[in-house]
Amino acid sequence: MQNSAPINVSVETFQSEVVDRSQSLLVVVLFWAEQVPPSVQVKNQLEAMLGQYQGKFALALSDVALDQNLAQRLQVPGLPCIRVVHKGQIVDQLDGPADEEQLRSMLDQHTQSLDDAIAGDLQQALEQKDFATAVGMLQAAIEEEPNNQSLRVDLADVLVRKGDLQDARTVLASIKEDVADRARPQTRLEFLEEAAAMPELEELRAAAAANTEDLELKYQLAVRQVAAECYEDALLTGLEILQADRSFRDDLGRLTMIRVFDVLGKGNELAAKYRRKMFNLMH
Repeated sequence: MQNSAPINVSVETFQSEVVDRSQSLLVVVLFWAEQVPPSVQVKNQLEAMLGQYQGKFALALSDVALDQNLAQRLQVPGLPCIRVVHKGQIVDQLDGPADEEQLRSMLDQHTQSLDDAIAGDLQQALEQKDFATAVGMLQAAIEEEPNNQSLRVDLADVLVRKGDLQDARTVLASIKEDVADRARPQTRLEFLEEAAAMPELEELRAAAAANTEDLELKYQLAVRQVAAECYEDALLTGLEILQADRSFRDDLGRLTMIRVFDVLGKGNELAAKYRRKMFNLMH
């Protein structure tokens, strides 16, 4: 069963699709019917959350209007009805209509993730640029939660920062294109690959200072600055390109800044600051 999309489950497939699957991943089973609007609402909410929770649970659907056998086997009292299965056992249930807050509370209780548990130690390792320790922590966490896509995103990003680009490519290939924040390690990797063919950072700084109107030099400087994790310097350089000539290489100054925003990730204060600067300059 692919946890990226819900599947229909029956008495015949319950063992393989729910019980067996639940050995490694939380499975939420929803009993519903098109004729019961509250159950349709819960179904829509759970389908939306499936993507938001990034692989932390699988969703199995049983349409009682089409097949009542599984509902009878599990003694479902009415619709909607949710059974949460982990390690082959029903560990939680929710009977009757439920709003988004109730559903999230139920899911959060059972999907407390290792990425939350290790967040403090991981951040400390990254601040110290102890990438080997960070990689080890993330690999161990992924062994415990192989379907947790956010852990894989973090691992790919750390591998790029560590310089293990081929390993990073391998991890990236295992992450679906639509996973939230995948652009962070992907864009960082692209910057480093591009920087490898350019002069060194200090050489570019000197050349750009001596040739202030050479926007190609400024672009190369911005790429090298990202590779060196000098993000604010890179954003300032991108802003200079944007201010000098928006038409340069199809608005490359703005596009470079957007790529740096991707590397910084969602919610980053520096990215927010320079988004405002970029917007004000353009308008």
